[in-house]
Amino acid sequence: MDLQSFFKSKTFTGILIGIGIAIAAIIIFNLGMFVGYQKANFSYRWSENYQNNFAGPRQGFMAEMEGHDFIDSHGVFGQIIKLDNNSLVIKGRDNVEKIISLSAETTIHRLNESIKAADLQLNDLIVVIGDPDDSGKIAAKLIRVMPSPPGSFPAATDSTALPPASGTIPLQPK
Repeated sequence: MDLQSFFKSKTFTGILIGIGIAIAAIIIFNLGMFVGYQKANFSYRWSENYQNNFAGPRQGFMAEMEGHDFIDSHGVFGQIIKLDNNSLVIKGRDNVEKIISLSAETTIHRLNESIKAADLQLNDLIVVIGDPDDSGKIAAKLIRVMPSPPGSFPAATDSTALPPASGTIPLQPK
C-alpha cells in the first residue's frame, strides 16, 4: 500500500474524524472549565467583599451558603431598593442584594424607549446585564425596566396617595 492510497482510504478518514472529535471534546471541556471558573471566582470575590458592601452577618458569609448555588455574576433581575449617583442596589432572587455600578456606557431601556439613569425610580423592576468587577459589584452594560406585574399597584406612602373610588367611604382606623 503506497502513501497516496493510504490518504484516500477509509482508515485515514476514520482517524481524521476521530482526531477532530477529540479536539472538539477538549475545546468544549475547556470552555466549560473556563465558565465554571469565572462563576466560582465571582462568587468567591463577592463573598470576600460582602462585609464591605453590606456589613454582612457576624458569623461570616459562608455559613449561609450551604446548599445554595453560585451567585449570578453577569446579571440580576429584581427591584431597585436604593439609588445613588452611579450605583443601584437591587433586591433579587432569594432577597439577595446586589450593587450595580452605572457608567456613561450603560444603556437603559423602558419598553421601546431609551431613558436616563435619572428616570429610574425606587421599586422599579429591572433586568441588569453586565460584567462582574473585583469588588463583587456588577458593572451594568444594559438595564431594562420591566412593566409592573398585572394586578400590582404603586406603593402608597400614606392614605391620601390613592383616592377612594366614587360612592365609597374610606374607613378610618379606630
